[in-house]
Formats: sequence, C-alpha cells, structure tokens
Amino acid sequence: MKVKFCRIAFLSILIFSLSSCLGVNVDIRLNQNGSGTITLEYTVSQSLDSLGRLDGNERWNTIPTGRADFQRTIDRLPEMKLLSFSSREDNRNIINTARMEFSSIQGLLALLDADGRRSSFSADAGSSRLVLTLSEGAVTESPSLNELLAEITAPYDVKISVSFPREGSLAVMDREGRPIDPESSFNTRGRTVSCSFPLYEILSSEDGIDLVFSW
Repeated sequence: MKVKFCRIAFLSILIFSLSSCLGVNVDIRLNQNGSGTITLEYTVSQSLDSLGRLDGNERWNTIPTGRADFQRTIDRLPEMKLLSFSSREDNRNIINTARMEFSSIQGLLALLDADGRRSSFSADAGSSRLVLTLSEGAVTESPSLNELLAEITAPYDVKISVSFPREGSLAVMDREGRPIDPESSFNTRGRTVSCSFPLYEILSSEDGIDLVFSW
C-alpha cells in the first residue's frame, strides 16, 4: 500500500487514504464566535511509514510525522495556528498529536476538507449546522480483499468529539439521509457529542456515513 498525502486534511485522511492503516482521534472545541481549537491524534503503523521511505516510493508523499510537516501545512492556512505537536512510538505504531487553534469554522474546514467537497456549514441567528462526510459509500466485490482489509484495519478506530458553546446534537446519517441507529460508542446530545467507528466499518460502508452536528 502506498500513501498519497499532499497536505494534512482530516477528511482526506479518512476518505482518500484509509487504506494506509491508521486511526484518527479528533477533538474539536467551539467558541460562541466560531473560533476554537482542534486536537488531532493519528496513529500510523510503523511498517507503513517505513514502506513510504523505501527506494522507489519517494514520489508518494508520506504521512507527516514531524512538527515541521504540520507547520508547513498551517503556514498555508491563514486562519489556523499550530499550538503544539508531539510524537511517540510503541511496538507497532507512531502516534502523532497536534493541537491547533482556528479563528472561524471556515478556517477549521480548510484544514478538515481541503477541496471543500465533503463538508458544509450553515448558520442563522439561532442555530448552526456542520456536516462532515466520513464515507460516500463503496462496495468491494472481492471477498478476499474484504477479508484482508478487515484484518489490516482491525486495531484502528476513528473517534470524533465536538464540544459546543451551548447544548447541541449529533445525527449519524447515511448518504440518503436515513439515520444510522446510535450504539454505545455514540453520545448524541449535550454540550459535548462524540462518536467512534472501527476503521473497517467506514471503509466497508455501502450507504455512506454523514455526521451532522447541530447547535
């Protein structure tokens, strides 16, 4: 597997490069004026990172593993500021954590969804609505590929938490707008909402997954 990263973008990580064996943990904290902070932790298998550095693979941009990589991205996003970056390793993974602040929701979306096709934000005087698409839906017709994908991605999850300036809610929908029933890993109402998906569940979703945050 080859990793194709042109810049840090959370939804791009999820949608374009989930086959790269990684887990993502995102914590977003919103202020009343639309500013806030985002903490992004992503886990990369050491074997994958090594693969990206092998001779012949240099043309594929590898997952950023250093503060300088994040800083280069943030420097291109005028409404974002990198507050801290740390990296650690265990026996099989590299775990990177970056904490950033943004001055508006639009600034946040410039980080999360660089091409602007998998997110939307709307607001009026009394309410706000943010939609993030985790999966547009896909069908893999190869049982052997499905089995391999399930085995490779088994250790990894995608976790998302959003804290609102007031009471809010999270709706998990498929791409046709049908609700996906919450499970124990979903917290759908309150000042903080959250959800957690096994990585394979996102990759194998046939009907797509939209997260709709309202506050």
